[in-house]
Amino acid sequence: MMKRTLGIILASTLLLGGALVGCSSKDDLSGKDANGKTTITLWGMGAEGKLLPEIVKDFEKENPDIHVDVQALPWDNAHDKLLTAVASKSGPDVVQLGTSWVPELAAAGALTDITPYVSKYPELESKNFFEGAVGTTKFEGKPVGVPWYTETRVLFYRSDLLKQVGYNEAPKTWEELSDAAQKLAARGKGKYGISFSAKEQSMGFMFALQNGSKLVDEQGNPLFNQPPFVDAVKYLNTFFQNGSNAVDIGIDSVQGLQGDGIVPMFISGPFMIKEIKSKAPELEGKWNIAELPGKVNNLSVLGGANLSIMQFSKHPEESAKFMAYMSKPETQLKWMELSSNLPAATKSWEDAKLKSDPMLQTIRKQLDHSAALPQLAAWEEVSQQFIKSFERVYRGQADVQKEMDDFNQQAASIMKK
Repeated sequence: MMKRTLGIILASTLLLGGALVGCSSKDDLSGKDANGKTTITLWGMGAEGKLLPEIVKDFEKENPDIHVDVQALPWDNAHDKLLTAVASKSGPDVVQLGTSWVPELAAAGALTDITPYVSKYPELESKNFFEGAVGTTKFEGKPVGVPWYTETRVLFYRSDLLKQVGYNEAPKTWEELSDAAQKLAARGKGKYGISFSAKEQSMGFMFALQNGSKLVDEQGNPLFNQPPFVDAVKYLNTFFQNGSNAVDIGIDSVQGLQGDGIVPMFISGPFMIKEIKSKAPELEGKWNIAELPGKVNNLSVLGGANLSIMQFSKHPEESAKFMAYMSKPETQLKWMELSSNLPAATKSWEDAKLKSDPMLQTIRKQLDHSAALPQLAAWEEVSQQFIKSFERVYRGQADVQKEMDDFNQQAASIMKK
């Protein structure tokens, strides 16, 4: 997602002077208006930005002295616009952030430590959310945001086809996953067992976590050339080398499940449930999801989005009040109905509708076994470097240990910038 480094953006936007003053909450929107209302600006991304006005109406009814000005930003240019706002010390009061963006913006001093507001707004307390989701909101031990909605990765599979190769339920271990994938691939030419996206930057790290890797040590040094990480990469590579993993076949995950099930297993997020139900209704009763198979553990990675208060906001108190409202279990349930995004607040999952849905309960269990990737400013660049390194392994047959030695050295250099 990172298209340019913060340093480049800072340098370039300093030349722009006050070009972004018009979108800053500190200027024309500062203070109270003639009706005694305080306006806070909220930047929402993608589809969420378009849906936010619906739930903002409810907040404004409960808080008639606060108006929330929602500005929807497309995901493809949101990152650059945020960095430009940071450079000019402008931007919104409250911002939606992808979990991988938090470290970079926090390191730039752009996000507010919300600790002072937690005692006044108990909805912001960490204990209300999944532990892994809370981990994505912290930087150097300080909370610089609050989880808004969450997601994790689970195993999607054609249950009928797995039964044909001897599995009455989903694989539960690395060994079973490998065995099932090879048996499914052996059905005939043009058939595969599973699809791992080599472009998915978190996949290798997720398997390393399952193998007991800490990824980085207490001093922030990378551990990518150590046995737990290297062995996880070797394991992942076996799917590519034995032909059970589908590579470059030009079909999406739903197409892979349909018909004869060219690719009957894949790992993805909860959003795919709705995709499969809407695009492949003929598969009803023939597919399911399961918690990830494991080795030392079955950890998945946390995704989703957080809400943060920008450091330059003139209205942090009102912003904290809005974030507290968005963190209420009942609000999170309303948001799920609007957007299909899953609640980050654990109490929301006590709702009867969620408890009665077997697939959602599977995701609920996986959320208890999900972790945040290291919250380091350079992590995005490190992740992109891993994709390149792994490609040399599965395409170029590079020696895994040597490639991970090189990757570890490159990562160490990146992380010291």
